[in-house]
Amino acid sequence: MQITDPIADLLTRIRNASTAKHPSVEVPASNLKKAICQILVDEGYIKGVQMIEDNKQGTLRLTLKYQENGAPVISGLRRVSKPGLRIYTNCEDMPRVMKGLGTAIISTSKGVMTDKAARAANVGGEVLAFVW
Repeated sequence: MQITDPIADLLTRIRNASTAKHPSVEVPASNLKKAICQILVDEGYIKGVQMIEDNKQGTLRLTLKYQENGAPVISGLRRVSKPGLRIYTNCEDMPRVMKGLGTAIISTSKGVMTDKAARAANVGGEVLAFVW
């Protein structure tokens, strides 16, 4: 089955698995998804990401993170730039998610990075997603 927006599929799988309190979720792998998941690990939204090799494209196993009371750490995920409407920004107009409490994931010419890292590197790019 061909998916028209694999990043939205990744975010939806994470959102659904965390709402259902699953310990982990598996998604088809790609380099962009690996970079997005690594940002989620670095920012503390998920515990870890593991690459599972097969003879095809492979899968990513994401270990989800929950708070002491059982609530998911990720309270919201939103896809910003869609295949039908791409959203780009420069470093001066970089969006702030929840007034700085959330994270925007940006695809720049220097790789996929957070909004804070893109501001520090003085680069703009495509706004992929918001996480809070």
